[in-house]
Amino acid sequence: MAALLAWLAETGPAVWMGQSRWGYASVNTLHVLGIALLVGAITALDLRLLGWQRQLALPALARLLQPVAITGLLLALTTGTLLFLADPTGYTAMPLFWIKLALAVLAIANALLLNLGPGLAHASLRRLRLAGGLSLALWLATLAAGRFLAFV
Repeated sequence: MAALLAWLAETGPAVWMGQSRWGYASVNTLHVLGIALLVGAITALDLRLLGWQRQLALPALARLLQPVAITGLLLALTTGTLLFLADPTGYTAMPLFWIKLALAVLAIANALLLNLGPGLAHASLRRLRLAGGLSLALWLATLAAGRFLAFV
């Protein structure tokens, strides 16, 4: 593992992230933008799944918000990978980093299980509420873990 981390730290993107103040700041800004798109869209959709604003049609709301959330997720994953390259050994040594990754994987799995399983249109009300509550808790915990990472 140490050899892989050392190799990652020597790649072009890793060197650039470690040496370019503006590069790192720009990638970090894009990472925050990705998180904002993801968590903002997912929070609104999850609240609807939990029963808030029932007058809003769930299929239409999902068609609007899911692409925004997916775009945010892809942006956050891409930029998060670049941020990781700035210090792969340091990040992998922090338990909080692994907790953040595990929470994100669980949140993505929750969304996939709902959307690839019964889907929003065919899931029971109980299933929708469970998925929404779990999603909201997992993404907010992921967000908190990520913010704490910046300060520990």
